[in-house]
Amino acid sequence: MSAAREKSPQAGPRWTSLRLRLVVVFALVALTAAVSASGIAYWLNREAVLTRTQDAALNSFRQEMQNRAATLPPRPTQAELQAAATQMAAGGNPGYSVLLVDEREPGKPIAATSDVDTLTLEDVPRELQGAVNRRQKVTEANEFPYHLYWVRISPRDKPSLVAGTKVIGGGPTGYMLTSLEQERDDLNSLAWSLAIATALALLGSALLAQAAATTVLKPVQRLGDAARRLGEGKLDTRLRVSGTDELAELSRTFNRTAESLEKKVADMSAREESSRRFVADMSHELRTPLTAITAVAEVLEDEADNLDPMIAPAVHLVVSETRRLNDLVENLMEVTRFDAGTARLVLDDVDVADQVTACIDARAWLDAVDLDAERGIMARLDPRRLDVILANLIGNALKHGGSPVRVSVRPVDHELLIEVRDHGPGIPEAVLPHVFDRFYKASASRPRSEGSGLGLSIAMENAHIHGGDITASNSPEGGAVFVLRLPLDVSRAADGDDEGDGGVRDAQEGGDK
Repeated sequence: MSAAREKSPQAGPRWTSLRLRLVVVFALVALTAAVSASGIAYWLNREAVLTRTQDAALNSFRQEMQNRAATLPPRPTQAELQAAATQMAAGGNPGYSVLLVDEREPGKPIAATSDVDTLTLEDVPRELQGAVNRRQKVTEANEFPYHLYWVRISPRDKPSLVAGTKVIGGGPTGYMLTSLEQERDDLNSLAWSLAIATALALLGSALLAQAAATTVLKPVQRLGDAARRLGEGKLDTRLRVSGTDELAELSRTFNRTAESLEKKVADMSAREESSRRFVADMSHELRTPLTAITAVAEVLEDEADNLDPMIAPAVHLVVSETRRLNDLVENLMEVTRFDAGTARLVLDDVDVADQVTACIDARAWLDAVDLDAERGIMARLDPRRLDVILANLIGNALKHGGSPVRVSVRPVDHELLIEVRDHGPGIPEAVLPHVFDRFYKASASRPRSEGSGLGLSIAMENAHIHGGDITASNSPEGGAVFVLRLPLDVSRAADGDDEGDGGVRDAQEGGDK
């Protein structure tokens, strides 16, 4: 593993998606509330302002119609009509323009306006004129034949109120026009004020949301960091707990869980270390008597031809089982070194084709193995451990597969690929995931066999210490295929590894041969 450390997630942006969602929700709630309140306030103020101005103007106009227009003589002159219109406009509060319409003679209407630039008969909507001049039927519910009507208009983008009525019992028809521009300006100012208030409320809600999110998310972030450290193996990680809320209770639960996990891992580690020490000590202690037994067995094997024919098979069995026991002890010691992290690589530059040939020749497999390897493929690795890997893979193929076993070697993208293929029945699909497990045997009906169930496991451990891997599969044409992948230069792959299986040493330094 490289000495470079992976960048911690804490170094990234602290603006998490949860924080963003909280701020957005707060902002939307505040915006909805502010817009609703501003809309209601604007509508209520608008109606209040317009209604007040409108009622004042209509009441004043009605009063002026009764005081001045109703006192005009029948069929007034133009001058009289003009004077009345001027007096009505002058006495109106608020100020407005007045238009009076009457008949000097039948069929000859006359009109007078207080301000010809503001109000003429053409400025009065026809619908309003029709409603004003339309005589209503007098009933108990309707005491007067004519009523006061009004309408809001906006000629030339100038909001105005136009009203009209007719003097009951004979008299002129009067129209009034008053400007609503001041009210419009006041309402626009109110709208701007409400918009600014809404924006300030939105900004305030965002700040409050940020503060609330920080208050809520900081404990969650601490909990996430603690869980990350716990996942990295720092089992002594604990959280500082303050308060009595749900987050505090969650922190207490985390601390209890971490404490329980640390205790269980410590117990398991202690048991595992004890088991590992037991296996190592047992293997070491077995070597001395086993060496003596092996020497005796070899002597017996040399004398087997001179022994009683009834005893010779037993001697051969003892010799075979002694060698098997010796191999098992050596494998157990190798596994123990891997588990203890004391296995080391002793690197050297080797010609892979020569190394594979030497492995096959040393075990007298030349007639059963078909080698496809070009000379000159150089790799920097541990030749002893490569020999162990090849011996286990090829031996497994010869034992459980079918001859010939084909071994091909080729470099691919700074990697060394060694493929071992047999021509047997292949590996059952249920067995494939377990072929590299320790002490695993495919046939449960034959728990005792020549193998110990450690060969492929040791091969995989040796591949891992090189920074490589082994995969097992079945060929479509039949037979099992094991593919070993190793870096062409193990020293680069293992440079700076402070967590490996004991590290790397150069061949000149020596090693655990």
